[in-house]
Amino acid sequence: MYDTIHVGVKATGPGSCRVSVAGDLDLCSAPTVRATLREALSRHGRVVVDCSRLSFIDCTGISALLAAARAARVTGAELRLCAVPHALARLLRLSHTAGVFTIVPDPADRTPTGGPGTPRS
Repeated sequence: MYDTIHVGVKATGPGSCRVSVAGDLDLCSAPTVRATLREALSRHGRVVVDCSRLSFIDCTGISALLAAARAARVTGAELRLCAVPHALARLLRLSHTAGVFTIVPDPADRTPTGGPGTPRS
């Protein structure tokens, strides 16, 4: 089994958490990230995904993030991406999916940036 991803969940306050994703988010690791985000969204009303240590992402990784965005929308939870690396920002822009996400520069920051797409309010 490939050990290309490290995912951690840390509570950051009442009803909120930070999910840190480090390594390669690809075909092998997307199911782990998808399940972790689903679980985090079922327990917390606000989930921030820290992408600062994400080194690679492919279309299955994007799919896992989009599934989390859909789950958040259905449950009324808030999902934010933070510290988005250039490669992810580029993929979001090229796939026209950047507007699906609220993007913040830092996990502790509560204000959206002009990131790769227009953040949702």
